[in-house]
Amino acid sequence: MTARRVVICGGGTGGHLFPALVLGRTLREKDPSLEVTFIGSDRAEERALMARHGVPFIALRIEGLKGRGIRSSKGLALLPFALLHSYRHLRRIKPELVVGVGSYSSGPVVLAASRLKIPILLLEQNVVPGFTNRRLLGRAKKVAAAFEASLAHLKGKGVFLGNPVRAEFAGRPRKTHDGPFDVLVFGGSQGSHFLNVAVTAALPFLNRWKDRLRIVHQTGQADLREVRRSYAESGFPGSVVEAFFDDMAERFAAADLVIARAGATTCAELIAARKASILVPFAGAADDHQRKNAEALVDAGGADIILESDGTPQRFAATLGNMIEHPERLSAMENGLASLAVEDSAGKITTLALALMNRRT
Repeated sequence: MTARRVVICGGGTGGHLFPALVLGRTLREKDPSLEVTFIGSDRAEERALMARHGVPFIALRIEGLKGRGIRSSKGLALLPFALLHSYRHLRRIKPELVVGVGSYSSGPVVLAASRLKIPILLLEQNVVPGFTNRRLLGRAKKVAAAFEASLAHLKGKGVFLGNPVRAEFAGRPRKTHDGPFDVLVFGGSQGSHFLNVAVTAALPFLNRWKDRLRIVHQTGQADLREVRRSYAESGFPGSVVEAFFDDMAERFAAADLVIARAGATTCAELIAARKASILVPFAGAADDHQRKNAEALVDAGGADIILESDGTPQRFAATLGNMIEHPERLSAMENGLASLAVEDSAGKITTLALALMNRRT
């Protein structure tokens, strides 16, 4: 019997890659006979992540089309070759379904799948669909939306199924907020220079809570030495400062509060873990999508937001200090996140994916 095959395409950042990996694993768990192949960009970080997970991966040489100047011109020049290679890969693999998880690297694969009459499922992790998914929407059978608010943008094709997250983030017991106040700061796997500077600049204004406050800070490699120096000089020697944490789910569980960017996967993990947060959207994010993600959590009562334009050291310290003085707010914020949660998101999206495959046969 011929094996059934699925292609999952897209990537570029953890916000796309981790949901793709979770979905691929869940598909294989539900149907071990399925062959799942990932197609993404040829970025070194993406290749390394896929190699660590030991999954079949095909790298396309492709660049984004948004923006101006050399980068946009390079993306346009590479697109015909990426589209040609996508045709070749799909004709060889013969998948029964192509799943696009967003980012520019999903574009040529989904376009080729459409021309080859292969059913297409899109995942939209952000509140407002990104550039690539907006362009591909007409070619999809269905779109799995991470936020219910996204459905208005998806022309009747959207289904509110949440965003697949790693299982270790969900189902953990809630932390009681009656001991030392633990804060986790991170800006993604590469770190956020803005967050690193803003949080360390706020340390002198947090002196009154020094004995109660414990900070765990993921900096990325570039700022590691400077951030460590800032903590030591400000009198926070007990803080844990590393370039990267491999045990992020455990760090989430130990935290009373998270200070982070508002990327799609970060928001999904906060929702799954029911973890209160101060979100600082990346001002340069395409279509300002991080601010819209953050506002969805704020509207649910699950987060506070500080825009980069308002991110003074005093503002950070005052917002964090208010949380320390009123820990009951944390429980209320955790409860608020429940309205955004979808239990077993990966399982529900897998069921939809299999239904689309079966409909074809």
